[in-house]
Amino acid sequence: MKQAIVLAIGPVNDTMDDARYLQHCRQLWHDFATTLELRTRSLEEDEPLRQLAQGFCAVDRGEADIYEDGPGLIMRLFTHHTEFAPTLPRTLLWFLGSDCLQMLTDEEIEGFETLEARREAAAARGEILDWDAAARDVLPLA
Repeated sequence: MKQAIVLAIGPVNDTMDDARYLQHCRQLWHDFATTLELRTRSLEEDEPLRQLAQGFCAVDRGEADIYEDGPGLIMRLFTHHTEFAPTLPRTLLWFLGSDCLQMLTDEEIEGFETLEARREAAAARGEILDWDAAARDVLPLA
């Protein structure tokens, strides 16, 4: 069995297996939650948008479940705070599925299906998939 040492000069997008895909999506969630919290920090505590931001942060901190609470938070974002909806990474809609898929176009769903197949095939071969580059190839707005 051969082993190699890889020196990382910058961010490494290693094989996009299930664990790394989850990590990638959790990072997207973290980035969005952090940004939304910063943008709503000046609002009163009882403002719905501020409460929504706190909900996203609770999931990010592990105080709420991303699979159970995440779709509801996203649906609230898309139905009640539409001005912030475009800032949510589309990958999170695909990742959580369920009602979140309603927010994707048919073209985006086809793109994510293709991207998912590429990710799974590359992981099965032990190859590296650059998720961001692959997404730019198959997703309309990536």
